[in-house]
Amino acid sequence: MSSQADVRTAPDARPFLARLVSRLARIEDGAILRFAFFALLAGTISVLYVDFRALDANAPAALTHRPQPILPPASTPDGTGGARPAVTSSPDLLDAPLDIALEGGGVLRLTGTIDPGAADRFAAEIAARGEYVETILLDSPGGSVEDALAIGRLIGESGLKTRVADGGLCASSCPIVFASGTERQAGRAAAIGVHQIYAAALGADPVDALGVAGMAMANAQSMTAEITRHLGLSGVDPSLWLHALETPPDRLYYFTPEEMDDLRLVTQWVES
Repeated sequence: MSSQADVRTAPDARPFLARLVSRLARIEDGAILRFAFFALLAGTISVLYVDFRALDANAPAALTHRPQPILPPASTPDGTGGARPAVTSSPDLLDAPLDIALEGGGVLRLTGTIDPGAADRFAAEIAARGEYVETILLDSPGGSVEDALAIGRLIGESGLKTRVADGGLCASSCPIVFASGTERQAGRAAAIGVHQIYAAALGADPVDALGVAGMAMANAQSMTAEITRHLGLSGVDPSLWLHALETPPDRLYYFTPEEMDDLRLVTQWVES
């Protein structure tokens, strides 16, 4: 009995469906097409927006170079360039921003990575206590090329010596600083090496890959010209930088003592 009552009192869905079909039939075909077009357009915009947000979020990582090792391996397994000498410096100290400390005997020690702004700190130190400084002792994996050039110019203008001790490291852009000394002293067990310039894009649209590549290439060429000019003015054979151009950023071309003699990079060998 209850099932028959439920059937009699339940609303019939057929009149509702009939009215819906009747209303759809009265809509013009053009209106249906316009509705479908705008719905499709809205969906496309939504998808593009999501894709753009994902691209924008990932772009900085894609355009930022992978951090280079503090102690890269020798340039090639077949022995091109020297083997890496034993470096006794702490990797943590080398990885830290450049520390500038005045020591006894007129030695100003530069330890750590040449970070952007290091040249300004170095200039401030020379301005404050430059009369006590005779020799710049280097222990650095390199870093900012522009700062290295600025430090090197000030060393040359101030008539200072440079030195890399046995067990010390002077790599990447650091040899630019070392080459600037009026006298360039090194231990025969010092690790001195170069590799290609690398840099993240500066001020470019992260989606403009061609613009980024073009800017990086132009900057690298301009910087290479500036480096070779600086080496020549310092009395170092500019062909030294050919080894940098041929060596990938994740490796180093370590100079042998014989090469440093031939390139006039070292003027005096010292024991330390």
